[in-house]
Amino acid sequence: MTKKRYLMYGSQLYALAILRPLQNAIIERGDEVAWFFDGPGAEHLQAHERHLQSVEEVKTFDPQAVFVPGNVVPDFFPGIKVQVFHGLATDDTGKKGHYRIRGFFDLYCTRGDEETCRFQQLAEKYKHFRVAQTGWPKLDPLFSETQDADLRTQVGIDVKQPVVLYGSTFSPSLTSAPYLYETIRQLSQQGDFFWLVTLHPKTDPELVARYRGLAGKNLRFFESHQDIMPLLRAADVMLCDTSSIAIEFQMLDKPLVTFRAKCPGHQQIDVHACEKVEAALKKALQRPEELMKATREFTQSLHPWNDGRSSQRVLAAVDQYLARGRAGLKSKPLNLLRKWKMRRKLGYYRLF
Repeated sequence: MTKKRYLMYGSQLYALAILRPLQNAIIERGDEVAWFFDGPGAEHLQAHERHLQSVEEVKTFDPQAVFVPGNVVPDFFPGIKVQVFHGLATDDTGKKGHYRIRGFFDLYCTRGDEETCRFQQLAEKYKHFRVAQTGWPKLDPLFSETQDADLRTQVGIDVKQPVVLYGSTFSPSLTSAPYLYETIRQLSQQGDFFWLVTLHPKTDPELVARYRGLAGKNLRFFESHQDIMPLLRAADVMLCDTSSIAIEFQMLDKPLVTFRAKCPGHQQIDVHACEKVEAALKKALQRPEELMKATREFTQSLHPWNDGRSSQRVLAAVDQYLARGRAGLKSKPLNLLRKWKMRRKLGYYRLF
């Protein structure tokens, strides 16, 4: 049987964590996979991961499908273009533009019922793509039963304090990192909590350096390219802002504290003052019944899958699309300006 070929297309470091579970599922099927980056990420590929460095190499590889956790993809790459998303947040949870159709994709692999319904309505409106509810590949390791049983040992800590995971988005209007630095510094010195800290890859390098400098007896700093799944599993509570990493944490039925979240709800304890962070964390650690009930209802609506097999469902959806072809679909929009920008970015101006 001829092997199928798949391309992982990345523009940001987060592509690695999102697409690697999908890569594992492809390898398990005995098929081939390669990576192409138009931004950071290639420097963190492992020895066994195949890296294509030019458009010509991609065309020679000739993938049947290209998986994309971003908003755009070169239209001149072979294969159907598959949107797998770069976060769980939607327009309703603080991610503006989640449902914007940019005209690049043939297949949207959605997660929850509401998201699927919204994209299906858009598919019926535009008629140039299909939708399949599959779950999100990035979360597969979160629900894997093969993880190390001693998760704190896995991330290199052996502590008796409650473990707080702090993560932040990079957007200037949403990030909490500039405001919470001093609070986290003081609380880590105080020693009531042990801190795991990681920041978005696009965070200001100077701010990253300041947080990195907090590492000590009660705080571990993790670089943005490192796997955060063990951190999510090892922590007891999370402190965050408007970042989809917070939703990933809640998938584990754990309490969340947010700082000035854009769209706070009953599923989190949201505070607006730095001096209220400590009390909020202590309250969250008690796992109030109302908070945890709201958390479960919220995560179930966004991502009902917890079997760790979303990658397999994505591949099955691609198989179905390829078998059917574009029958019944209209041509995708010309999208000339966006396509030109992509060609200019990659320095590729040939028609074929």
